[in-house]
Amino acid sequence: MASTRRNAAWEYFGEELKRRREDAGLTQAELGHRVFVSGGYIGQFEQAFRKPQLDVAQRIDDVLQTGGFFERTWRKLIREQGFASYFEHVADLERLATKICDFEPAIVPGLLQTTAYARALMRTGNPLATDEFLEEKVRFRSDRGLILKDATRPLYWTVMHESVLRVVVGNPAVMADQLDHITRMVREHKILVQVVPFSAGSYPFMGKMVKLLEFEDAPPTVYTEGVRSGTLLDDPAVVKHVREDYDLLRAVGLPPEASLALIESAAEDYRRCASTT
Repeated sequence: MASTRRNAAWEYFGEELKRRREDAGLTQAELGHRVFVSGGYIGQFEQAFRKPQLDVAQRIDDVLQTGGFFERTWRKLIREQGFASYFEHVADLERLATKICDFEPAIVPGLLQTTAYARALMRTGNPLATDEFLEEKVRFRSDRGLILKDATRPLYWTVMHESVLRVVVGNPAVMADQLDHITRMVREHKILVQVVPFSAGSYPFMGKMVKLLEFEDAPPTVYTEGVRSGTLLDDPAVVKHVREDYDLLRAVGLPPEASLALIESAAEDYRRCASTT
């Protein structure tokens, strides 16, 4: 129900954008040119297929002279979204993507996290938060992963460093369940997974989280994350370079079957450890 209300609110945002753009006598292409996005993006904002970033909403206010209406509406809707402000737009793009390529150097990618793993991870980063606050955050993260179970799911390819398998989040039982979940997703042909082993030494994106997203009717984009911050990159030259580096990363990773064997072996190690404690 909350999701339906949010979608309706974004539809209102789009309807107001279309009305005020037309009142100003501007086409989608003309408004897009003035706020530094394509006319196609303006059309997607108006149809609530895609949500603008804050700086775009602010530029729309400036061009259409709306007195900050779109910035205020954006901020209100983002507060209701349930994700950190720097990630909210990315969560929407994941739902629109036809292909997602993740790389994680230290933790299981969010789309693959089990509830217990996500809860343990979030508790570590929020030791004084209430249980209610954490459970809401865990629910939002779990809901993201549903796109990989849908019939129209995107092609999902993730590369993880071996440290993801070896660093204990929560306890051995949590880790065993998490790695079993990844194994099941692979066995059900829902995802592709490669592991970069310790023996590979240095590798592209060393220590950096990277997400590449491709779409049916929009240019590809790249998301990378820092400390409580994230950056979306859509410059074609930058995206092309990142995709080439991702290809190099795949080359140093273990083949899929060997990666799966390593994940299963680590899961079994955790199960044995859990049974003795």
